[in-house]
Amino acid sequence: MFSYTPMQKKALALLASGAHHIMLFGGSRSGKSFLLTAALVARALRAPGSRHAVIRKYCAAARTAIGMDTLPAVLCRRFANRVKCRFNKAENFFRFSNGSEIWLIGLDDGERADKILGKEFATIYFNECSELDYSSVQVALTRLAQNSPPLVNKAYYDCNPPGKSHWCYKVFIGKCDPSGGKSFAVPDDYASMQMNPAGNRENLPDSYIENTLENLPERQRRRFLDGEWLDECEGALWHCGMIGPYRVTELPELEKIVIGVDPAVTSGKNGDMTGIIAAGTGFDGRYYVLADRSIKGTPVQWIRCVTELYRELSADLAVVEVNNGGELISALFSGEGGNVRVKSVRAYKDKYSRAEPVAALYEKGVVSHAGVFPELENQMCSFKPGSNSSPDRMDALVWALSELASENRCDRFLLA
Repeated sequence: MFSYTPMQKKALALLASGAHHIMLFGGSRSGKSFLLTAALVARALRAPGSRHAVIRKYCAAARTAIGMDTLPAVLCRRFANRVKCRFNKAENFFRFSNGSEIWLIGLDDGERADKILGKEFATIYFNECSELDYSSVQVALTRLAQNSPPLVNKAYYDCNPPGKSHWCYKVFIGKCDPSGGKSFAVPDDYASMQMNPAGNRENLPDSYIENTLENLPERQRRRFLDGEWLDECEGALWHCGMIGPYRVTELPELEKIVIGVDPAVTSGKNGDMTGIIAAGTGFDGRYYVLADRSIKGTPVQWIRCVTELYRELSADLAVVEVNNGGELISALFSGEGGNVRVKSVRAYKDKYSRAEPVAALYEKGVVSHAGVFPELENQMCSFKPGSNSSPDRMDALVWALSELASENRCDRFLLA
C-alpha cells in the first residue's frame, strides 16, 4: 500500500497552504517531481474540465522526464492504476475521463509553445526551474488564469539549487524581484522547502546515496546530495547561470566537431587528469559541448581514448596542447592507426587569459552543454585568477571552443 515519506507529508502540508507560488528544492532523487506531479493529478481529478501545465525549457525533456517517467509512476504507485488517461501525442497532453488535461510544454518550441500558452491553466508546474530564465517564467504565469472551482490557482516549482545569483534563489529565499531587488509586497505568497535524498532513501536503489551522490566532486555533491544553494566563486569566469539555462537534450545537425586535449605532464599516482572534451558547431550558429572523456593514464591510454571518441563522433579535428612532447604525441597518434587529424597548439598565454574569450561565448548565450558534465562544470565555475588548481577539463574545453570560434566570423574577434 502506498504511503508518502515523512518528508513528503511535510511538503504536502506546504502545498495545501495559502501560498500561490511554492518551490521544492534540494538534492537529486529526493521525490520532488513525484510529489508535484501527484499534486497536479489530484488537482486535475478534483476539478473536472480543468487544465494544468508542466513547463520545461525543452519539450523533449518535459515529455521524457514527466510524460514517460514520472506521471506513469504516479498513476501506478500513488493512484494504484485506478485513474485512466489518454495521451494525445500530436498535441502533447494527457486527458482524464473527467475532461481535465495536463499539458507538457517546452519553452523552446517556438510558435507551438506560443499556441499552447494561449490557453489558460489552473496550475503551472515549472519542472527544473533553474534551467528557465525569469522573463519566460513571467510570461507563462500570465496564463495561470483558468477559473476552475474549487481550485485556487497555483504555480509549483522544483530544482536542484544552482548558485545564489539565480532568480529562483532571489524569489523564494530572498523574497524579492530578481530584476530590481525590490521586496515582495506579500512575501508569504512565495513558499519553499528543502527536500534531500536522505529523506527519500526508502524509494532509492541500494547504496545510491553512498556510491553515486557521495562520490561527486565537492561542489556537485553540495548541490545534488546536500541540496545547498551554492555561493558564486568571486572572480570566476563562469557561473551556473551561464550554463544551466542553455543546456540541451537533443542536438541539431552539426557542421564541425573538434576534440580538445590538455595532456597531463605525468601519469603517476599524483599526476593530473588528461582533459578530453568534444565540442561542435551547429548549422544554427551555436556551439555544443558533446562529451567529457577525461582520464588519468599514460600517453598511450589517453591517445587511445581520444582516437575512440574521434571515431565515435566522426570528428573533424583533435586539438592537442603540445608544450610537452609534441613530436612524441604526433607519433603515438600515428601509431594508433585511427586516421586522426591532429592540430598541435602551444600555450603562450596563462590559463585565465586563454579562457576569457571562451567565457565570453557563454556570456553571449551561444554555448549549450548536451547533457550534464559535473566535473567539467565544477572546474569552470570555480576557476579564477591566481588559482593553484590544474583545470584539465576546462583547458581542453577552451582549446576545442577556441578552435571552433576561430572559424566563426561572428566570434573571431573574441579570440584576438
